[in-house]
Amino acid sequence: MKKLFVASVALLIAVSAWAQTDNTNSPGYQFSVVKENPITSIKNQGSSGTCWSFSGVGFLESELLKMGKGEQDISEMYIVRRNYEDKAVKYIRLNGSLNFSQGGSFADVIETLNEYGVAPNEVMPGLDYGETGHKHGEMADGLTGYINGIMKNGNKKLSTSWYNGFSGILDAFLGQKPENFTYKGKNYTPQSFAKELGLNSNNYISFTSFTHHPFYAPFAVEVPDNWRWALSYNVPLDDMIKVMDNAIEKGYTIAWASDVSEVGFSRNGIAVVPDDSAPENVGSDQAHWLGLSATEKTSTLKKKIEQGPVKELVITQEMRQKGYDNYETTDDHGMQIFGIVKDQNGTKYYLVKNSWGEAGAYKGIWYASEAFVKYKTISFVVNKEAVPKDVAGKLNLR
Repeated sequence: MKKLFVASVALLIAVSAWAQTDNTNSPGYQFSVVKENPITSIKNQGSSGTCWSFSGVGFLESELLKMGKGEQDISEMYIVRRNYEDKAVKYIRLNGSLNFSQGGSFADVIETLNEYGVAPNEVMPGLDYGETGHKHGEMADGLTGYINGIMKNGNKKLSTSWYNGFSGILDAFLGQKPENFTYKGKNYTPQSFAKELGLNSNNYISFTSFTHHPFYAPFAVEVPDNWRWALSYNVPLDDMIKVMDNAIEKGYTIAWASDVSEVGFSRNGIAVVPDDSAPENVGSDQAHWLGLSATEKTSTLKKKIEQGPVKELVITQEMRQKGYDNYETTDDHGMQIFGIVKDQNGTKYYLVKNSWGEAGAYKGIWYASEAFVKYKTISFVVNKEAVPKDVAGKLNLR
């Protein structure tokens, strides 16, 4: 995550947002901006599986910038805490037949807005355990052990205190839920704070693109972290990209869930889908390439990606579905897309805000090619106003 990358793009902070500048004389990747929308500062999820909260909160913070509400620093851990409690209740209801882990989905941020509201980060930073950064291993193990102990039902019926015991662990690590707080001289509840900011879960919509369900209808994407069984509208691949591009063009950002497990996702800020049969990528000696082990091929492709743009696969709906069906595409990571750029060859990339701190060559920013986004997107959330009229019509949204 900290390795140097053979490229350079200067990232400057300006007016509560990250501004991208061209650096056409750099070796490797040379990007020029097509469209870039404001984001807040890069955050660090640390050693926690809470990318869904960090990217979802970053998305909301950009919404507030677009709404003219200024730069806000919303507490990720308030949202994490409330969702742990909801997850515990559902886990017990289903006798453990639910994914109980640190992971989550954007529904855990967006669909809970109206019920739970939000809090400023200074009100609940979630660091009550002697660390300066997020480190959830001990807490997660403790919560898992506790909830599985409760599920054993040792008294032949559940007590009235099991939930309070679970919440007590969260209190110890993340801090108590703020029922009321004072912020900038005003008194709020989390719900009234969200309302004053203008955040409303009804303003947002989730999309996906898979062929095992009908198009232009919603379904619950079958990934373990979608424990709420939240619905996403299923659209063809071309419409998926159309929605994303229209959102960026209209000044919105995108909460993006993607697979990041394959060789094309560099820890230094590049995400591509290299064609491992193209001579440009593997050299002209095909016999030598075929004789390499899987590890050697991976190493060769990684080095090629670090040197500059590579020839990519042309992604189809069928390829995308196959990757999902055979577990090559999984629900790995949540990030925020906030712009579009092109490299020196005219290839389109999306600007991505990550939550690993100022990591990689671009200080926390990733460049994901359109091919990568087409291939590896699990689902994404946008403002309803970002949906093109023709797509909205097919979904009966207007």
